[in-house]
Amino acid sequence: MWDCIAERVIKEGRYIIGTGNTVRAAAAYFGISKSTVHKDVSERLKVIDCELFEKVREVLDKNLSERHIRGGMATREKYLGKK
Repeated sequence: MWDCIAERVIKEGRYIIGTGNTVRAAAAYFGISKSTVHKDVSERLKVIDCELFEKVREVLDKNLSERHIRGGMATREKYLGKK
């Protein structure tokens, strides 16, 4: 059972690094909840592969710092489409 979880965690980490996507996008891609992906890449990955964890953390930190910009752009497009 633990091997299955470890494989999933590594796949999620590689996906996030390769695409630069958010936890939400990774959850949709793998068909699991955001909470599971977040726990996998923030807690379990640190124990399984520390180097991969650091790379994933960089991508997630970048996504976090840009989140307010993406939200503003989505709101802008929402209201531009209504005019």
